[in-house]
Amino acid sequence: MPPTPTIRRAVIPAAGLGSRLLPLTKATPKEMLPVGDKPVIEHTVRELVASGITDITIVVSGGKSLIQDHFRPNPSLVEQLRADGKDAYADAVEEVGELARQGHITYLDQYGPYGNGTPVLNAARAFGDEPVLVLWPDDVFVAQVPRAQQLIHAYESTNCPVLALMPMEPADSHRYGVPVVNEDLGDGLMRITGLVEKPRPADAPSSYAAIGGYVVTPAVIDELREQTRRWYEHRQGEVYLTDAINAYARNRAVYGQVISGRWYDTGNPADYLVAQMATALAHPEYGPILRKLARELDDDTTSTT
Repeated sequence: MPPTPTIRRAVIPAAGLGSRLLPLTKATPKEMLPVGDKPVIEHTVRELVASGITDITIVVSGGKSLIQDHFRPNPSLVEQLRADGKDAYADAVEEVGELARQGHITYLDQYGPYGNGTPVLNAARAFGDEPVLVLWPDDVFVAQVPRAQQLIHAYESTNCPVLALMPMEPADSHRYGVPVVNEDLGDGLMRITGLVEKPRPADAPSSYAAIGGYVVTPAVIDELREQTRRWYEHRQGEVYLTDAINAYARNRAVYGQVISGRWYDTGNPADYLVAQMATALAHPEYGPILRKLARELDDDTTSTT
């Protein structure tokens, strides 16, 4: 059997409207909303670069130029900051540009039918026979070993498509795709036979949720092409990555990897606020200030009840 290819490419689909966060996202792409002291998409790019990814494609749509502006080097700004004696700020700006260089970020305009499989297929012409990571830009993971690296390790162990999984409360099953677990292989690695989208708790096939992260292989891309072909024939439905994985899994192996770490979604207002708070509390400079404020507010509330 030939050696398992090294994963060096990743796709970040960033063409969505962010409608659940309106009006906050009316003028600002949801991917550029701050989580801690960085826009949320920067957390994803940093995770990929830290995991050895050297070729990142960000699939965008109209109104997303702020993403490109953020990662684009800005020598004149750096020069002005250094002239003003603001070296720490200059270093921070240069670091973002260096991050884009290390990840060799390129941008691609989305086209084709609606659905989260379309940006993956748009980018696929550059993949050849290589596997690729797909990470959503509205997820933040806090983990000792980056989520992307955990997924890469699972792929290297199986040479098959891999989905990121997290334990879930049974009552939350209606919010997620829930995997059908065929075999638990230990260390969080599971053989799965498909996903059930947003089942009722009584119908959930497992106590895990498929969350933002995939290793996609060329054969899964072929399933996406077939979905897209059918869409152009009938002009109905949407093209979803999970549907392609389900089609692939009918007679081929797919695995799930339970991610060790904390996952924060930023796709709706409540979860975005939770991600903001958790990230800020973990910050070495801002955390103590916020904890002090929380204690003061709690004392004020207690004294008035």
